[in-house]
Amino acid sequence: MYFQRLKDLREDNDMNQTQIAELLHTSQTVYSRYERGYRTIPVEHLLILANFYGVSVDYILGRTNIKDINKNKRK
Repeated sequence: MYFQRLKDLREDNDMNQTQIAELLHTSQTVYSRYERGYRTIPVEHLLILANFYGVSVDYILGRTNIKDINKNKRK
C-alpha cells in the first residue's frame, strides 16, 4: 500500500526522509520503502509518526480525511 500521506506530512513539515528515519531509529532506505509501499510500516512507527505530526493513525492510513487529531475526539 502506497502512503502518499506520509510523504505529504513529511514535506508539509519541511523534513527529508533521513530526518524522519532518524526519528524512527531506522534507515532512510527503510523509511523510503514505507512511503512507497514496498515495506509494511510497523505499528510502533505509525504511532510515533501520528504523535509527531499531531494526526491520527487513521489519517495516515487514509481511513479519514480529518487531519486535526482534536476533531477526531468525541466530546
